[in-house]
Amino acid sequence: MTPAMIPERAREIAAGFDLRALPPDFYANPYPVYALLRETEPVKRMPDGSYFLTRYADLVNVYRDAHAFSSDKKVEFTPKYGAGSALLEHHTTSLVFNDPPLHTRVRKLIMGALTRRAIADMEPGLITLVDSLLDRIAAQGGGDLIEDFSSAIPVEIIGNLLGVPHADRGPLRAWSLAILGALEPKLTAEQEALGNRSVSEFTAYLTTLVADRRQHPGDPEHDVLTRLIQGEAAGEKLSETELLQNCVFILNAGHETTTNLIGNALVALQEWPAEKAALLARMQRLAPDHDALEATLSAAVDEFLRFESSNQLGNRRALRACQVGGVPLEEGALVTLCIGAANRDPAQFANPDVLDLTRENNRHLAFGFGIHQCAGLSLARLEGRIAISRFLARFPGYRLTASPVRGGRARFRGFLHAAFAVA
Repeated sequence: MTPAMIPERAREIAAGFDLRALPPDFYANPYPVYALLRETEPVKRMPDGSYFLTRYADLVNVYRDAHAFSSDKKVEFTPKYGAGSALLEHHTTSLVFNDPPLHTRVRKLIMGALTRRAIADMEPGLITLVDSLLDRIAAQGGGDLIEDFSSAIPVEIIGNLLGVPHADRGPLRAWSLAILGALEPKLTAEQEALGNRSVSEFTAYLTTLVADRRQHPGDPEHDVLTRLIQGEAAGEKLSETELLQNCVFILNAGHETTTNLIGNALVALQEWPAEKAALLARMQRLAPDHDALEATLSAAVDEFLRFESSNQLGNRRALRACQVGGVPLEEGALVTLCIGAANRDPAQFANPDVLDLTRENNRHLAFGFGIHQCAGLSLARLEGRIAISRFLARFPGYRLTASPVRGGRARFRGFLHAAFAVA
């Protein structure tokens, strides 16, 4: 999007841009605002003194330099949530908001149960799950893309990874939405209270689950919870707090972002009917060639991730005085990495505001970059590929029956509801 094409309303929002005071109409389409900031103030000083980065190259440079930019959020989150709060304990103990050595220990344990073979072994069960959801949708003649389909898939997959009994999975989505919602730049008192209560309820449940798993361990090659409990054979085990909070993190991160991937993709295909038709044609043509079909679907998933990144914002803290994009940053400076803006940077992506499901060399940042790149990216891609392709094959003529409802969040971009009908 060139500056000449940016609507006047986007110019107004960009002129007074403040993550803590975003107007309601920003959430429907933030990309014109991001485009203007990227062109005019790519390293923007915010009213609170932090910096907002929108260029792809600048984000990559920050991601790469883990020695200069910390992911530890204790300094940033203590005044936000309050000392001793459940939200503070969770968000400063989880994998994503920590530096080595805790980050290294937890990531190694998780990755040990997310090997290529382990993920491949999940595919048959994933197909069975998706098909059962599609059967229910067919019987109803439609439903809600989020509640009846996209959110149900990662809850089951991550629930299986941690061995959460099916009867206990009901509260997981609500807990996840509340805890991740508390990461928004500005919180209401109600959001903060709900977030704290959700962490407390979640960890109380997990305490019981962990105690049972200690008595009845699962297969550590596939059961992430057992692997986290036991630790590496000759390695250091996690403390009880580290264990509980990272189980919360795994369930939340694996659930919300994948829900958004699937929901965003199926809505985007309604808005780009030519891309939908072309994808369906390629799927039909390549059906006999499993490898070619998988490559085509994988490229489509990566383009959905680039075009509407499930996670739009990341954060770092400068450990020393440095420069980003030619702008000096002081020691201790807080930096927001706008993934949504970087993934539409024309310096990296041709025609970035166009959904192109055959895009090549799509090095998007939806999963981050560097040592903090998403540990579950291969699993998320598998879920997206199976869910989207089987939905399209079953219901090629699906249509939205009402305007989809966005979640109203800047950090996590997805829908709360998207009613649809099938032919």
